[in-house]
Amino acid sequence: QVQLVESGGGLVQPGGSLRLSCAASGSIFRLVGMAWYRQAPGKERELVATLGTYGVATYADSVKGRFTISRDNAKNTVYLEMTSLKPEDTAVYYCNGPTGVGVRWDWGQGTQVTVSP
Repeated sequence: QVQLVESGGGLVQPGGSLRLSCAASGSIFRLVGMAWYRQAPGKERELVATLGTYGVATYADSVKGRFTISRDNAKNTVYLEMTSLKPEDTAVYYCNGPTGVGVRWDWGQGTQVTVSP
């Protein structure tokens, strides 16, 4: 079982930037695609960005052009660079390995991102 530990969240003003990190245990990390998800209060968890093993990235329309997903296989870490943040980006952010029907591993604790003046 892979353990996921997200970090890097915080309070930021609209228009600001944050860089989230997700450290994963286990060597399988480099063999699978990874993704970032988020869950805002009262809403379902949603997919934000994915990154395949060959480096192809996809983004939700709401973050396209503002967020960038990347990974460092040597560090077993996936990142989410967030710029031009908006209040509607406020959520708990999680990483996981997406599958066709769900995710690969148990969810980590997530990292809170709050965008507010």
